[in-house]
Amino acid sequence: MTTAPQPASQPRPLWQPGQDRIAGAQVTRFQEWAATHHGAPAVTPGDPATSYADLHRWSVEALPAFWQAVATWFDVRFSTPYETVLADDAMPGARWFPGATLNYAEHALRTADDPERATTPALLYADETLEPAPVSWAELRAQVGSLAAELRALGVRPGDRVSGYLPNIPQAVVAFLATAAVGAVWTSCAPDFGARSVLDRFQQVEPVILFTVDGYRYGGKEHDRRDTVTELRAELPTLRAVVHVPLLGTEAPEGALNWSDLTTNDTEPVYEQVPFDHPLWVLYSSGTTGLPKAIVQSQGGILVEHLKQAGLHCDLGPDDRFFWYTSTGWMMWNFLVGGLLVGATIVLYDGSPGHPDIAAQWRVAERTRATVFGTSAAYVMACRKAGIHPARDLDLSAIGCVATTGSPLPPDGFRWLHDSFQEAGADLWTASVSGGTDVCSCFAGAVPTLPVHIGELQAPGLGTDLQAWDAQGKPVIDEVGELVVTRPMPSMPIRFWNDPDGSRYHDSYFDMFPGVWRHGDWITLTSRGSVVIHGRSDSTLNRQGVRMGSADIYEAVERLPEIRESLVIGLELPDGGYWMPLFVHLAPGATLDDDLRTRIKQTIRTELSPRHVPDDIIEAPGVPHTLTGKRIEVPVKRLLQGTPLDKAVNPGSVDDLELLRFYERIAHDRSANDRAK
Repeated sequence: MTTAPQPASQPRPLWQPGQDRIAGAQVTRFQEWAATHHGAPAVTPGDPATSYADLHRWSVEALPAFWQAVATWFDVRFSTPYETVLADDAMPGARWFPGATLNYAEHALRTADDPERATTPALLYADETLEPAPVSWAELRAQVGSLAAELRALGVRPGDRVSGYLPNIPQAVVAFLATAAVGAVWTSCAPDFGARSVLDRFQQVEPVILFTVDGYRYGGKEHDRRDTVTELRAELPTLRAVVHVPLLGTEAPEGALNWSDLTTNDTEPVYEQVPFDHPLWVLYSSGTTGLPKAIVQSQGGILVEHLKQAGLHCDLGPDDRFFWYTSTGWMMWNFLVGGLLVGATIVLYDGSPGHPDIAAQWRVAERTRATVFGTSAAYVMACRKAGIHPARDLDLSAIGCVATTGSPLPPDGFRWLHDSFQEAGADLWTASVSGGTDVCSCFAGAVPTLPVHIGELQAPGLGTDLQAWDAQGKPVIDEVGELVVTRPMPSMPIRFWNDPDGSRYHDSYFDMFPGVWRHGDWITLTSRGSVVIHGRSDSTLNRQGVRMGSADIYEAVERLPEIRESLVIGLELPDGGYWMPLFVHLAPGATLDDDLRTRIKQTIRTELSPRHVPDDIIEAPGVPHTLTGKRIEVPVKRLLQGTPLDKAVNPGSVDDLELLRFYERIAHDRSANDRAK
């Protein structure tokens, strides 16, 4: 196992929160209160790093006390009291708050009960016209109440599955909350998913209701999805009703119900009180090498986890406007909706991140006065490469935090964000976060009271016993190791759908280290308590026993202006050798000549490791991604090993299948050359 590059003993932070921010942060106030009422360690005056480290240690060593404190602090409404906080802390199989009943939607909508807040926006929705449309708390509550009653009238009962083929629009939030209010189970796909991709997901869970649009607008164009909807209806025999949302203004197809007919009745919401571990939704893994995993998370587990994340880590509250660029096919949509739990206004954007130009997301933030701006690391790096100055050229003065996820934010991304806002006189908190669909939360990331160091996540999350383990299962500090979580989190899956004996769930996370969650990422926990993410461990680059994450290669190579994106693969050869090609997608006008090849190799040699200089640098027409925008490494590795395309990847999980045919041809050509030798 290689040692990660060592930071200086006391490196200078990129950003340091001021004393007023530290004192006013909800995590500080929570710790002060929990110290008095639940045995948490007291805040250390003037030393936020020690305070948080002490709080985190307590939160994982006294797991039941911590989660009881979270439930009390955020006033979780248990209609039936719990018998104990944690009846069994085994993984898998932990049982949280047994005996308790509650309802997620009731908590998401309780701000509407406050007469002073009822008329303020719960949702701000913008499309590519960038004209924000508000939906007040009272309006949201009324629509959810009406739709929940109509779902019950259609025979929807607790545990039934309700599906949405919807973009990031207010109707998706209403449909989800109405589903949760009834005690049914929500599941969604974005309308840019093709029919096969949707059916790979929805057919597993057999929905009884389908909410669907007629199409969507993206990149300045209308995309008609009515033919896809017809196919979905034909291939989902369990459907009892289809609800038509006329985003493009078309009439409802025969046999479908109109959205407006179901959401305009003046009906008080009725919240089904369900057990804490009752299913809330089904999320899906990317499914690049087979059917997507259908991940089931619970009403109570998501409720307390998202209250903790939104309130304590993102420091969100009623005065905030919370934006994250996402689609309904990515867990960040579910996370974004969680902002309602703490009374924040959530900002929904349905449109291209780069239309009419790369500054589109920043313009949404300007028009909606977003205070917390969430996006992908890839978007930040694209903005940097484009040379834009969003905080100088737009009024982004409301933004206090920019958060990124989807992939590790490279050091240059940290610098660019900090410098871009600093030139406008802004004090920006940059929060790189990392988690997963599997827990619909973050393992590590934002802490409003801690400094930000370039290239690092601030700290592990509260209640998350995050560790880096070597191959022998021993914790390591300041060294690269497997990301593991050694104690349960409430938002861990209660099961996978159609996995009756739990074997697929067990094999996904607990096969390498029994009883310990192994996530599949390489990380470094630093001696200062911060976290560095190095990329997926199942696509590790292992040269002469020295391991490196692919993210480290991408960060270095993509600094070069000629490189738009890259993909690196480490391939074990049958003769015991090792082939490590680097595929590069060039920027317009760039040429992969000897000079550029030399600079790529020199960059990797000097900034990372001479052992990880690629054997070949190959120009590619593009880099394939999952439907949620993550680079596909393992299927490309399988292709290069000679696996047929239809066996190496699930075609419905890829954004551009034709790109994979390029990598298939590379494998074919190598094989032919080997035979000719």
